[in-house]
Amino acid sequence: MSNVLSSILEVSQVSKTFRNEQGDTHVLDSIDLAVKEGDFTTVIGPSGCGKSTLLKIIAGLDLDYDGEILLKGKRVERPSQEKGFIFQEPRLFPWLTVEQNIAADLSLKNQETRDGVNRLIELVKLSGFEKAYPRQLSGGMSQRVAIARALLRRPEVLLLDEPFGALDAFTRSHMQEALLDIWQTNKTAMVLVTHDIDEAVFLSTRVVVMDRRPGRVKSIVPIDLPYPRKRTSRSFTELRTHVLDELDHREEQEAYSI
Repeated sequence: MSNVLSSILEVSQVSKTFRNEQGDTHVLDSIDLAVKEGDFTTVIGPSGCGKSTLLKIIAGLDLDYDGEILLKGKRVERPSQEKGFIFQEPRLFPWLTVEQNIAADLSLKNQETRDGVNRLIELVKLSGFEKAYPRQLSGGMSQRVAIARALLRRPEVLLLDEPFGALDAFTRSHMQEALLDIWQTNKTAMVLVTHDIDEAVFLSTRVVVMDRRPGRVKSIVPIDLPYPRKRTSRSFTELRTHVLDELDHREEQEAYSI
């Protein structure tokens, strides 16, 4: 009971089936997951196990499922600002500047909005680029704008669907550091979907390992390493190996970088 009370997000017995003329595809099966305030939870699993589908259900973007999603004790029935969502692509408005993209539908003439935008531009390390347009930004910078836009709405949880998947290795590593800094500063609960085990161990307080379709929670691995973490340390390597071992099919293990 105490775990329920301390959880900001509760996923209870969530199942999902896609139906079409070719037949039914059972994607998720009886998912149970609780996220506490300030958690950094990462979800990994083989391709097609329903990771991104689960994230969209949590966000309220897909309401055709069995089970229940509760955010702060209230059932999720639609998208809302309480649930920030970051896609793999930044999805910025090309005709708006950085500060305008962060504000989006909020007016920069409002002093509270202006102050919030300025604070977040500093937080995501984009000072000096306030007036820049998306075409003038790198992929990593554009993704930082998208994260700042979500955080301006003060979400209870930030959902990230492979946000660094399209970035090169150097930029991806830099963005992982930036996201960690944002999380530690803002204390917003985060749920990240990724295929990168290094990324999961580097960022998370715990890793949720999902089984192959239909997706189920196979195991939850606590990541109790202190921050900042060193990817070359023995303890990091041991945890990484443990998470990899949880992906118990050889073909699944080969799909993840070593």
